[in-house]
Amino acid sequence: MRRDVRIVLAGDPDVGKSTLITSLVKEAYVAKVQKVVPHITLPPEVAPEGVVTKIVDTNSNPEHRTNLEAELRRANVICIVYSISAPSSFDRIPTYWLPYIRSLGINVPVILVGNKIDLRSGDVTNAALEDELAPVMAEFKEVETCVECSAKIPLNVSEVFYFAQKAVLYPTAPLYDSREHALKPACVDALKRIFRLCDSDKDGLLSDAELNDFQRKCFDAPLQLSELEGIKDLVAQAPIGGPYFNLYDGSGSAAASTSSSAHNGAAGFDAASSHHPHHSQQHQQHPHLRDGSLTMAGFLYLHTLFIQRGRLETTWTVLRSFGYGADLTLEDSFVKPPFAVPAECSVELSPHGYQFLTDIFEAYDKDRDGALCAAELDHLFLLAPDGRHPWEGTGFPESTITDENGAVTLQGWLAQWSMTTLLDHRTTLAYLAYLGYPSFPQTGGGAAGGSGAGGAGGRGTSGRFVPSPIPLSPSGPPGSRGSRNHTPSPPPVTTALKLTRPRRADRKKKGAVQRSTFLGFVLGAAGSGKTAILRNMVGKRFEPAYEPTQKMMSVVSTVEQAGAERYLVLQEFGSRYEAEVLRNSSKLSAADVVVFVYDSSDTNSFSYISNLRQQYPLLQSMPSLFVATKADLDLAQQRHEVQPDAYCRKLGLKIPGLGAGPLSVSMRDGQVADLYGLVCGIAVDARGAVQGGNESKALSFATNRWVFWGYVVVAVLGGSGAAYVGFRLLHPNAVGLSSSSSSGGWRPWWSPASSASPRSSVGGAGTHGGAGAGQGGGWLEWLWRQSASGSTGRSEL
Repeated sequence: MRRDVRIVLAGDPDVGKSTLITSLVKEAYVAKVQKVVPHITLPPEVAPEGVVTKIVDTNSNPEHRTNLEAELRRANVICIVYSISAPSSFDRIPTYWLPYIRSLGINVPVILVGNKIDLRSGDVTNAALEDELAPVMAEFKEVETCVECSAKIPLNVSEVFYFAQKAVLYPTAPLYDSREHALKPACVDALKRIFRLCDSDKDGLLSDAELNDFQRKCFDAPLQLSELEGIKDLVAQAPIGGPYFNLYDGSGSAAASTSSSAHNGAAGFDAASSHHPHHSQQHQQHPHLRDGSLTMAGFLYLHTLFIQRGRLETTWTVLRSFGYGADLTLEDSFVKPPFAVPAECSVELSPHGYQFLTDIFEAYDKDRDGALCAAELDHLFLLAPDGRHPWEGTGFPESTITDENGAVTLQGWLAQWSMTTLLDHRTTLAYLAYLGYPSFPQTGGGAAGGSGAGGAGGRGTSGRFVPSPIPLSPSGPPGSRGSRNHTPSPPPVTTALKLTRPRRADRKKKGAVQRSTFLGFVLGAAGSGKTAILRNMVGKRFEPAYEPTQKMMSVVSTVEQAGAERYLVLQEFGSRYEAEVLRNSSKLSAADVVVFVYDSSDTNSFSYISNLRQQYPLLQSMPSLFVATKADLDLAQQRHEVQPDAYCRKLGLKIPGLGAGPLSVSMRDGQVADLYGLVCGIAVDARGAVQGGNESKALSFATNRWVFWGYVVVAVLGGSGAAYVGFRLLHPNAVGLSSSSSSGGWRPWWSPASSASPRSSVGGAGTHGGAGAGQGGGWLEWLWRQSASGSTGRSEL
């Protein structure tokens, strides 16, 4: 809701615009005022909902037309003032002022203000005034209401600006069609949803206790028994007939009202119900009441009456309490609250979220069979936009645990939401808001538990249910108080979710894994049995007829692992989306385990897995489980350089309870061994399921061969270099060095004691290796000669 309101006064000259503003500020009549008074800013303490109010005066003379248009464009609400003593000023409203405002492209609420009521001759009834205003309001829907006042007496001056504020803060146009005298469809849909949310036991009625919960949520105050009876008496007076949202007098008597009638009508159903005695028998027979409880038709009629009597703040407070914005859609802050997810963390439901979803399940399981059938699910998701659940097009409920009739069990219901939260937590947040999270707080007294709820100023016994308007003045009216339309802030929807520890932190603490929901990708060639594995996990029967997977498929089930129940999500992508997912490193790294599936009866099936691991290197470092399907068929020799069992051993896999693998299963015969337990165990503790048994240093089998030969080359080069350095240190005069033994140079003890000339000595370097290889120089000298013989020998030749 906006935090400021800009009110612009317009109208013919000498109708009293400036005098009205001065009377508001001075709280007294001022005979002589400026033609255009400066802008006035009222503090939030004297306005409903605590908004800052700016009041702008204008001059309608032609020379000030530019400034007038600029101010009209900046207005949030326009008050067109006319003089009751000058009928021509009223006649110019539909012929000049309203068309002029429309010609500027301005679409804001308009309040008609009849000033100088003290100069009226004779009495005018409300009916006569309504007849006069009806054609104007029928043609110009932007006109909200008409208020008659007098700046001289003064009378209803503060009410003029109060209704101007209301027109901005609580606009009529989104809620009510003044031509049809009915709630607009968007308003009806919003109020229906609110009714369903408040109907805790889902019996289609609002009991006294449910009305009290509703009252506390919206107005932070309970209802007394007398107030509840006042509500029932009021709705019982509605005429019977017409559509459920039009069960009231269609005369539209409140479409236009004077300030006095509108202000007195602001007491809502209090004043109306005070004219009628209790009709207990009528309560039981009227379509608005059944067994003493309010029906949906009665709830809608009640809000229609509020709007007709100028009590729009009541309906708007209710709507905003349930997250609706000015356009009657749920606000983004309500359905899309900020929720940051750090890297390597995942999102799961918190205990509050699981409890809320359990409560919702039990409330809509009307036949108490422990499962939600299609009709019950449809009824539940009436709370969502267009009545749709978040899993359309995903195969739900085939994606989770169901009973033999295909109805979703509580276990399957919670599992489905766990999967949704893991894969797309924003969808979970939005739907939790749609479904009414959090539940109403069951605090405070019952219907008779509240303190006196009579409104201030003697506004009747039901003042707390329909807050009374607060007359506006700069210093506040006598006995002024804060807004009673305050909406208590419920816990944010984000409390239904929680963040897990980063995966690395979880895996370092063996046996202390905090996560409860894990994700596995199922990869393999077409026809290898991936879909059968997914369907088997959620208890669906085996389908012998092969159908290619055309879109992503996700399933979820519970798996017991190490004495704890975990949720395991498995996904396959089909040939259309598989490459897209594997190329996206962020999506791929979100998986806790990869299940590589091949058809043990198809000779080419395993090669697809091997090629896939080479094509997408990130797969080589991920925890993996190899599964051989169709064990009921004859085993085929795979057309691959090594067979699957040897391949897994070379990867160094050491999966607890399996070894290297692969795991042989048959979906047709239901022989799955402990497939899902192994997958979940790997997701919890990946050690032994990564290549080489070390997750942080895992390499692919294909790259290991190149790494091995790389190590060999580095070792040979390093050894040769070390030998060269050692030889040079021990033989400083060898291989053509400038000093010779005959000139007294130093010679190692193992060198030959020859006195050959330098030339023959150098020449001997090329021939000495044969005869003297076993003397002195040893294998180091021989290694050097072998490496240096090519260059040295040629230089000597």
